[in-house]
Amino acid sequence: MASENQTEITELVQQPRVNLLGMSRKNMEAYLSSIGEKPFRAQQILKWIHHSGIDNFDEMTNLGKPLRAKLQELAEIRPPTVVKQLDSIDGTRKWAVEVGGNNLVEAVLIPDGQRGTLCVSSQVGCSLDCSFCATGKQGFMRDLTAAEIIGQVWLAIKSYDGFNNGNKRIVTNVVMMGMGEPLLNFDNVVEAMSLMLDDFGYGLSKRRVTLSTSGVVPMLDKLGDVSTVSLAISLHAPNDELRSQLVPINKKYPIAELLAASKRYIAKQDDTHRVVTIEYTLIAGVNDGVEHAKELAEVLRDLPCKVNLIPFNPFSLSNYKRPSNNAVNRFWLVMTEAGYVTTVRTPRGDDIDAACGQLAGQVQDRTKRSERHRQKAELAQPIRLV
Repeated sequence: MASENQTEITELVQQPRVNLLGMSRKNMEAYLSSIGEKPFRAQQILKWIHHSGIDNFDEMTNLGKPLRAKLQELAEIRPPTVVKQLDSIDGTRKWAVEVGGNNLVEAVLIPDGQRGTLCVSSQVGCSLDCSFCATGKQGFMRDLTAAEIIGQVWLAIKSYDGFNNGNKRIVTNVVMMGMGEPLLNFDNVVEAMSLMLDDFGYGLSKRRVTLSTSGVVPMLDKLGDVSTVSLAISLHAPNDELRSQLVPINKKYPIAELLAASKRYIAKQDDTHRVVTIEYTLIAGVNDGVEHAKELAEVLRDLPCKVNLIPFNPFSLSNYKRPSNNAVNRFWLVMTEAGYVTTVRTPRGDDIDAACGQLAGQVQDRTKRSERHRQKAELAQPIRLV
């Protein structure tokens, strides 16, 4: 019998080891059942990984030795590798994380008093090409796995020795606002967010995990059936003509469809006081006028929402300019007087290119989009007379 068991394990070992880091409780239970173990062990393993930061099965002392030995043979807990860490003068910290194939994605932690908001990436590059975003200029390689997504949370906490700080949380909020469009990596993002919310994972409340989308309407409707996280909409323009220039996916899913889907999402939530966050990047001379603010106030009138104004953060390959403080204040005043709770996002980490819209990482672009953007930028350079 022992020989048969050993043969079975040997055959399984020939397969790639399963990375447990990104497994939700449900999938962890199913995996344990598939290898002949009790599903309740999933809770113990999840706590070791996400409460204690343990990545070695031998240290999981409440698991029996035979189970630990089996897991060592068949599975692993493998976070992505931090290649570089940068610290801003304002306390913001950015990590460049290697995810194979010479590709890097970036994650950013923004401390604010007792809060720590972690901005997490979902794709290597971005399959969209928003004109004001550095990530889009890098092109696209692939979706991140659930382990690579939740691994950014794990690494951020590890970076601050947070697993040894008892009840003192380092990461109190997570925003899916890093590199990539989260709804175009639906299954892996939902799996990772379930771990963020799970008491055996990171135990964050649904109000402290936010998914930001540029407007993939069918997947937004699907999200409402499986998730309770907070929703942010990257709008950035008050009409379809302008938004289609800034956010090309608007040509497929225009503003009216996107806002209707947003209303359907919050209608599916048990919390009757839910609102959508409208993200609006202010670009000098493009969408920052009083007339734009008045139009935006009218467009949003039927949507329970709050508005977050984001002054554009410059980066190479972009000719857009940051708006003046007066323009920002005028826009804010129009929205406030129209009755909207409106905030202006203070730039954080711009000295390390960690501010909103600046995340770029390193992408082995299979779309060739990054090369086209570089060529376009070179052609736009002024000719120097000698």
